[in-house]
Amino acid sequence: MKRASFCVLLAALFACATISAQARLEMVPAPVGSASAAAIPAHASPLNIPGAQFPRIEADSRVTFHFKAPSAVKVQVSINNVPYDMAKGDDGVWTYTSDPQPPGYHNYWMVVDGAVVLDPGTNAFIGYGHMCNGFEITDPGVDFYDLKDVPHGNVLIKNYYSKTASAWRHIYIYTPPGYDKDAKVRYPVFYLQHGGGEDERVWIEMGHTNLILDNLLAEGKVKPMIVVMETSAVGPPMQMPAQTGPVGSAPRPAAPAAGGFRGFPPGGGPYGQLMLNDLIPWVDSNFRTLSDKDHRAMAGLSMGGMVTEAVAMSNPDKFAYVGLFSGNRAAMFGQQTPNSQAPDGADKLPPLDLKTVYNGAMANPAEFNKKVKVFFFSCGSVERPKNLEIHQQQLIAAGIKNSYIYVSPGTAHEWQTWRRSLYVFAPMLFR
Repeated sequence: MKRASFCVLLAALFACATISAQARLEMVPAPVGSASAAAIPAHASPLNIPGAQFPRIEADSRVTFHFKAPSAVKVQVSINNVPYDMAKGDDGVWTYTSDPQPPGYHNYWMVVDGAVVLDPGTNAFIGYGHMCNGFEITDPGVDFYDLKDVPHGNVLIKNYYSKTASAWRHIYIYTPPGYDKDAKVRYPVFYLQHGGGEDERVWIEMGHTNLILDNLLAEGKVKPMIVVMETSAVGPPMQMPAQTGPVGSAPRPAAPAAGGFRGFPPGGGPYGQLMLNDLIPWVDSNFRTLSDKDHRAMAGLSMGGMVTEAVAMSNPDKFAYVGLFSGNRAAMFGQQTPNSQAPDGADKLPPLDLKTVYNGAMANPAEFNKKVKVFFFSCGSVERPKNLEIHQQQLIAAGIKNSYIYVSPGTAHEWQTWRRSLYVFAPMLFR
């Protein structure tokens, strides 16, 4: 009997382990450019206004800029916040050709005799706390964020009044294909946050969220969902710290304090209150949502990841899916100790304290595992991937079983990292 009972116990334990292993979701990496893909000839940036030939994307992914300023003494082009000197021609046109640029979207602007100005030949987008120009480098053979002949969802621009902010709020909402055809169907909701110096527009304009989801839906890889894009700014604009840097560079946010990031303490501060008291109830009242925790997700890039951490990790009873794209404070920002002598250049992470990390949401690992189905974090391979890997190992050792990590090959703190992160994260939602 004892032997039989022991065998039954082993079988039960094996069954539980099998169920646990089966419950872990598959994480499918995003497609990346192939060296064998056909070369792309030189062409005007697709973000130029009609007829404008510059910026021009060269066949080797260098970018050539032209800017006419006959009376200027010095002109620079600032690419992703790094200014480069341009050369003046006899015709008063300043030119510069960059080094090869990585694939995806990149901000740039002109600096004319010390003044930041926009290139009139290109569309303008928000970034770095001001309006910028942009150019796009094609990722050879990659089309997951391209406009295709598939069913398309709608991108709605809505206004709602927030009692928390005592102001009207401007938001973008994606509804999946077919939302308007069947009034009986309800959908899960994904709240998606922008980064520092940006607003609710960017996940559509630069991130191509609608196209990514349209294409994934057409391939049967994601569940239909509503996506809500809000700005995390509440009240007066946050003060950007004065920092020295090259002429034309925009100020960058200071490193976050241990308790929160620039106005986002545990719980998310005013924005967390706005989300829970105004935004989520408004969305649930005005759209056909599934309004329980298991059908609600939140993610964000960079600062938006920290907003997500502050809000969602303080409210695990409200969000079952959490994504931090280049915004994991514990591994990449607030808890790191610089260690420049490390062979791999990674920062040294302190021991993990479950009572304090993520606002104490993991103090009881078993309860956290029940509430949060996916805890996802990502970054580019040119950021701090080693830190994320170490951090995930710490979480696993502490009993956190639902963490996932994705590293975008060859990219840094930039939109291609976040487009790929969305591609990987979205199929894991609402399973």
